[in-house]
Amino acid sequence: MRIQSSLILFFVLIVHIIAHAQQTEKIMLSGNSVDDAKLWDFYCTSGRKSGQWSTIRVPSCWEQEGFGEYNYGHDKNKASEKGRYRTSFNLPERWKDKRIFIVFEGSMTDTKVQVNGKQAGEVHQGAFYKFKREITDLVNHNSDNLLEVEVDKMSSNPSVNSAERDADFWVFGGIFRPVYLEAVPEAHIAYSGIDAKANGSITLEAILSGELDQAHLHVDIVEAVTGEKVGSFQSEPMSGTNRLTAHSALRHVRPWSSESPELYRAIITVMQNGKAVHRISERFGFRTVEVRARDGIYVNNRKMRFKGVNRHCFWPETGRTISKEQSMQDILLMKEMNMNAVRMSHYPPDKHFLELCDSLGLYVIDELCSWQRPPYDTQVGTKLVQEMVTRDVNHPSIVLWANGNEGGFNLDLDSLFGKLDIQKRNVIHPFGLFNGINTVHYINYNSGIKNMFNGRDIFMPTELIHGLYDGGHGAGLDDFWNLMRLNPLSAGMFLWDFSDQAVVRTDKGGILDTDKDHGADGILGPYREKEGSFFTIKEIWSPIFVERKFITPEWDGGLRVENRYDFTHMEECSFTYSFSKFSSLDGDRERVAGTIKSPRIPPGGSGILQVDLPVNWTAFDVLHVSAKDPNGNELFTWSFEVNSPEAFATRVLKKAEKANTKIDVSENDSTYTVQSNGVNVVVDKLTGLLNGVRTEQGNIPLSDGPILITDEKMVCQEVRLMRLDTAIRIHVRYDYEKGGRAYDFSWTVDQAGILQLDYDYRPRERMEMAGITFNFPEELVEGATLFANGPYRVYNNRMKGGALDIWEKKYNDAITGEVWDYPEFKGYYSLFYGVEMHTPAPFTIYAGSEDMTLHLLTPTKPKHYDSMRNYTFPQYPNGNLSFMDAIPAVGTKFHEAGEMGPQSSRHSFKSFSATPNMTNRLYFKFH
Repeated sequence: MRIQSSLILFFVLIVHIIAHAQQTEKIMLSGNSVDDAKLWDFYCTSGRKSGQWSTIRVPSCWEQEGFGEYNYGHDKNKASEKGRYRTSFNLPERWKDKRIFIVFEGSMTDTKVQVNGKQAGEVHQGAFYKFKREITDLVNHNSDNLLEVEVDKMSSNPSVNSAERDADFWVFGGIFRPVYLEAVPEAHIAYSGIDAKANGSITLEAILSGELDQAHLHVDIVEAVTGEKVGSFQSEPMSGTNRLTAHSALRHVRPWSSESPELYRAIITVMQNGKAVHRISERFGFRTVEVRARDGIYVNNRKMRFKGVNRHCFWPETGRTISKEQSMQDILLMKEMNMNAVRMSHYPPDKHFLELCDSLGLYVIDELCSWQRPPYDTQVGTKLVQEMVTRDVNHPSIVLWANGNEGGFNLDLDSLFGKLDIQKRNVIHPFGLFNGINTVHYINYNSGIKNMFNGRDIFMPTELIHGLYDGGHGAGLDDFWNLMRLNPLSAGMFLWDFSDQAVVRTDKGGILDTDKDHGADGILGPYREKEGSFFTIKEIWSPIFVERKFITPEWDGGLRVENRYDFTHMEECSFTYSFSKFSSLDGDRERVAGTIKSPRIPPGGSGILQVDLPVNWTAFDVLHVSAKDPNGNELFTWSFEVNSPEAFATRVLKKAEKANTKIDVSENDSTYTVQSNGVNVVVDKLTGLLNGVRTEQGNIPLSDGPILITDEKMVCQEVRLMRLDTAIRIHVRYDYEKGGRAYDFSWTVDQAGILQLDYDYRPRERMEMAGITFNFPEELVEGATLFANGPYRVYNNRMKGGALDIWEKKYNDAITGEVWDYPEFKGYYSLFYGVEMHTPAPFTIYAGSEDMTLHLLTPTKPKHYDSMRNYTFPQYPNGNLSFMDAIPAVGTKFHEAGEMGPQSSRHSFKSFSATPNMTNRLYFKFH
C-alpha cells in the first residue's frame, strides 16, 4: 500500500509540474481578417493614393483598400509599387525573460521587418508562407516599440515572380494574412511533428530551440472535443541533441477520415531534470495514408477515389484576405456537393482553412506555389518548403504534397518533403507522372496510349473538365466518373475550379472583374452563387447512388441503391419519400410523404431501398426520394415520373369549358383564322405556320412555327383544312428541297379554344439537335411557371442534378461567369410537362409526349467568349421557343463537346432502320 501511495503521489506531482509549464503566448498586432482588422499607418510608393502617409487595414490586399494598381498574372509590365507599414506595440511585464518572435502568416511579396529602427532577420521572399523573425534583442520592455514593414509587390528574386506573379490568377500586394507576436521561454519546442496511424500507433518528434541535458518529452493524448484523456507516454531522457522522439501504441482510438473526422490533441511538454520547461498543444488525427504502386491511394486501408476541386483563397472585396467564416462557407459548399477532397491551387491556404478541413472532413493536396515553369530556385524554394511543411505537417486532412504546378517543378526540392515530413506523405507533380501517380490535366474521354485510362500507373488528374462559363464541371462528369469507377487504377479527380475569381475593382466603380475569361471558371459565382453544375456534381458524387428507374403500374416500390461511401454503413443514413399530384401549374398539389427504412448495406455494397407505396399511388405525377447523411445533411433528392405528361395535360385541360361553343373559320388570300371560345388562331395558308393568336386579353405573337430544326432547305407541299364534328384541323406537309419527306404536322382547334399540335418527322444521322421551334418576342417575357426538370437549365451531357417539379422562374439575362443571377432563365429544360408564359397576354403550353425538352429563349453569349479557343456555348435553334427530342452537349474551355464522352456525342437515330418516326403532341391554352 505504501508503494502504491508513493506512485500516486509521484504522478500527482508530475501532473502539477506539467500544468505549470510555460506555454507559448500570443499578442495579435493585426486582425484575423478584414472583419476585425487593425489600422496601421501606410505609405504606397506609386499608383493610387501614393506619395503620402495614410492608414490601411491589416490584414488586407492594398489594391482592395484603394492603393497601387491592379494586375492579373498574365499582364505585361506589371505594377511594382512598395508598401510601407508602421504601427507600435507594448509588451507585458511578464515577457521580460522570454524570447520574442514576430510572425507573419502571409505577405505579398518581399517583406523586410524592422523593430525600433533595426532589421529583424533577412528579407522574406515568397507570399503564401508563414515566417517568423526573432526580435528579442530589438524590443523595449518599458516603452512603445515601433514596427516598420516594407513590402515589395514584385520580388527581387526572378524565380519568385515567375512562380507567384506571372501566374493565371490575380496578383496582389500587401500583408494579407495575420501578424502577431509570440513569446516562449529561453529553451522551448520550436517544432513538433506527429505520425499517428489508424491502428493507434503514434510517433512524435520535437525539435528544441537549443540542446538541453537530460531532456525528455511527456505527451498526453486527449480527445479534441471532450478533453477526455486517452493515453500518456514519454521519451527517454537525452543529452547532446535538440531532437526528441517519443513512441506509443494507443488502444480504442477512432480513426480520422473525411467521413468521420475524429480529432485528438497532443499536449507536449519538454522536461529537464524533472522540471517542465515548455508545453505546446497540437491537434491531429489517427489515420494511415499509403500509395501502393500500380494499385491506388489508400486511407485507413480503403482505396480512395477522390472527388475533388481546385480552390483559390479569394473573395471579391478582399482578394486573398479570407476569414475563417469564409473558409467554413467554402468547405460546407464542397461537402454539400458531396466532394471529399480539395487541392490547394496553387499555394498553401490560410491556416484556418486546413483546420476546418481537419474538423469537417476533407482530404487535401497541399501545394508549393508555382503556375508553370520556371519554378522557385533551389535557395528560396528550400526555405519555402520548410516553412510550408513545418506549418502544415500535423493536419490529418493533408494526404499528399504537391511540388508546383504544370511544369513548375524544381526537382531539387522533392526530397525535402520527405526529410521534413515525419509522415512521409507522397509528393506529386500536378500535370505530370511522378512517384507512380499520373496527374495529367485536361484529358479527353478515355485518353491514353499505355497511360492515363489505358496505363498501369495510378491515375488522378489534378485538373479536369475546365469549367469556363457554363462549360465543363457537371458537363461530361457523369461519363468521366463512370469510366473512372471502372478503372481499378483511378484515384479520382479534381475539377477546375471552385468559384469565379471576380475582384471588386476599387478603381473602376466597384465592377466585378474576371479579367475577361481568365477567372470565369468556377462552379460557383464570386459570392458563391450556385450554378447548374453545382447540383449535377452533387448527384453524380452522392455517396448513395440510386439507379435510374422508369416506374410502371406494376412497380413494387423497390429501388436499387449502392453504398458508395468508403467507411459509412447505409443504415447510418436516413431516407424519405413524397408523392405529388398537381392539379395545375399553380403549384397546388396533393401530397403523400413518409420515411423509408434504411437498408443494411456496407460500404461498397448494393441492395434495395423499399418504398411503402400508398393507396392509389399510380394517380400521382412525381415521386421524390431523399437521402441524408448521418449528420442530417441532404445527399440528394431523386425524381421519378409516376404518370405521363399526357396524363397531366389531360387532367388539367378537362377543366376547360366546352359546352356548345361554336367554331368558325374565316380566310383571306394568305391566312386561315379559326375562332373558338374567344380564341382566334391565325395560320398561314402557304406555309401552314402559326402567324399569331388573338384573345380577349390581347395579341399573343407566337409565330413562325412549327419549323423543323434542320440545316436543310424545305418546301411546303400541302396545307389542307378539314372540318370535324367538334373541331377544325389544318394538316401540313413539308419535303426537303433535295427530295424526301421532312415532316408533317396538324393544327386542331377544339370547342374550348385549345390548340393541339401533332407532328411527325424522322431525324437525320449525327444531329446535334432535333425537334421543332417557334418565335416569340423575348421583350414580352416577364417570367414563366415551369413543370420540368429544374430549376437550372441542362445540356445533353449535364442532365443530372435537377428535380422534376413546378418552378416559378423570373426572367433574367444571366450569363454564367459574367452575370450571376442564378438560376438562369434561358436555356434547355428536360422532362418538359408544361409551361405558363408570363407575358402581357399569358398562355400555357403542355406536353402530350414523354421525354421532351423545352428550349426557353436563347441565352446571351458571354461578352468575352472566344469561339476560336473555347467551346462553352452550344448551339440553339433559330427560334427561341422550341420543343426538342435531342439537344446539344456543351464543351469546355479546351475541348469540343464530342471529346468529352458518350453523352457529349452527336445523336444517332439510325434513320435507315425500321424504328418509327418521332411523333409528338403539344397543347396550347391561350386563356
